[in-house]
Amino acid sequence: MAGSRFRMTRQWCWCITRPVNNPIIVALDVSTPERALDLARKLLPHVGAFKIGSELFTSAGPEMVRQIRGFGGMVFLDLKFHDIPNTVAKAVAAAVRLDVQMLTIHTSGGREMMKAAEESAQAAAGSLGTAAPLVLGVTVLTSLDVASISEVGMQADIGRQVERLAVLAAESGLRGLVCSPLEVVALRRLVPEELQLVTPGIRTADSRNDDQKRTLSPKEALGAGANWLVIGRPIYAAENPVAAAEQILKSIQSNEP
Repeated sequence: MAGSRFRMTRQWCWCITRPVNNPIIVALDVSTPERALDLARKLLPHVGAFKIGSELFTSAGPEMVRQIRGFGGMVFLDLKFHDIPNTVAKAVAAAVRLDVQMLTIHTSGGREMMKAAEESAQAAAGSLGTAAPLVLGVTVLTSLDVASISEVGMQADIGRQVERLAVLAAESGLRGLVCSPLEVVALRRLVPEELQLVTPGIRTADSRNDDQKRTLSPKEALGAGANWLVIGRPIYAAENPVAAAEQILKSIQSNEP
């Protein structure tokens, strides 16, 4: 990525226009575009990026990406593309034209699909003279446990399934993965050091139990080797989202265990 307008490292540097040492990606998993934009504007100085997922993108469409990019926010488009290689390649190219900085695909789509996605990201960005977004492979969703993956015919050992898909993703040319924080340590032994690991399933001590089954605290996840933390409810559902984001960042940067 030499010569890129941004560079991602284990030190969490996202872009010259974003705060250094801020690995927080806020999941804008809220029900209305108005709420999402209000959150994004308030949180912009306090976080590294914003995740736009299926709910928000379905209700607000590409315009949500354009608006957040318009006021300087970095965008992680989390639509988890999973289709035939040609269709995924075209979807990735469309995301590049929207100027997103990260996007997701399912690693279970296979080697050819992943290769097509990465090649499309590079080609589309090259034609625009921009840096290619980070195409992230999703291994096993953090909402799934052993019983859940067994029901759909996947290998019952979640760790092995994640590792198998992660190695395949790296061999296919992907430069990043989405994984549970509980899998980070094992993946760091298997994949190239420069591969970026993005972890959902991040919960603070006072977070309620919910549909995320494989979780760690922000500091624990980074200590395990994660590069980026996707944090939703602990921030957007807080009484004061800005204060919640600031407190999480403070806990990350603290020398306390």
